Amino acid sequence: MSSDRMVARIGGLLRQAESTDNPHEAEAFMEAAQRLATAASVDLAVARSHTASREKRATPMQRVVHIGEHGKKGLRTYVLLFVAIARANDVQCDVAQSSTQVFAYGFESDIDTCEALYASLLVQMVRASDTYISSGAYRDATVDREVTVVRGRRRYRTVERAPLAGVTARIEFQTAFAHRVGERLAAVKKEAEAEAVATEAPEAGTALVLRDKEIELRDFYRSASTARGTWRGSSGRSYSSEARRAGDHAGRRARLGNQSEIGGSRGQLER
Repeated sequence: MSSDRMVARIGGLLRQAESTDNPHEAEAFMEAAQRLATAASVDLAVARSHTASREKRATPMQRVVHIGEHGKKGLRTYVLLFVAIARANDVQCDVAQSSTQVFAYGFESDIDTCEALYASLLVQMVRASDTYISSGAYRDATVDREVTVVRGRRRYRTVERAPLAGVTARIEFQTAFAHRVGERLAAVKKEAEAEAVATEAPEAGTALVLRDKEIELRDFYRSASTARGTWRGSSGRSYSSEARRAGDHAGRRARLGNQSEIGGSRGQLER
């Protein structure tokens, strides 16, 4: 038996000894733990500490994620990317009105995963959009823009087609990139969870654990969030199929990192 398994076994006996109300059972568990500890030269205090740290139950938390400085162009697409990553990793988000911060709600390891993926994918998104803009391909594209027309006392909205400006091209490109990455991450998560349920031992109950985790996070978010509304993402007032097609293509090719980390940490699946 490995040393870690031995320490865990000794710690389990100690926990049983300390949790029972029957003094005879407590003594028997303690004696068994002591015999194993003596044979393996393991200190009882070490075994108790080891077991306590392993059995410490994770709980949801809130973390503030810095997106960028106020006034920086493109922050909404940065937020869109983080939120897309978060949705695939069991993390819920509130967004500051300025788009400079995201308030992430979830388990610590899930938020860590989101931040790691975001750091990598943000670099890829900005680099890909820079390449697209530098190529000049957007100059041949157009944008459908929603505008308000006033005639007399009547006001109505219509769509006009105009040449695609560089700033708009970048926003449209990055919007499509973020959406595609989010879809890919969600697909990976769904596949990983289905595989975990299909290959588990009969007594594991992974599907129930996943559901319990979802409910716990939802309840925590409802109690902790002070948001007054729902973040709407992009403004939706303009649309360029050419720029979005290019962004979508880049999102399909983006490296997602270690896929075993996507969809939340297995360590959080506790009963």
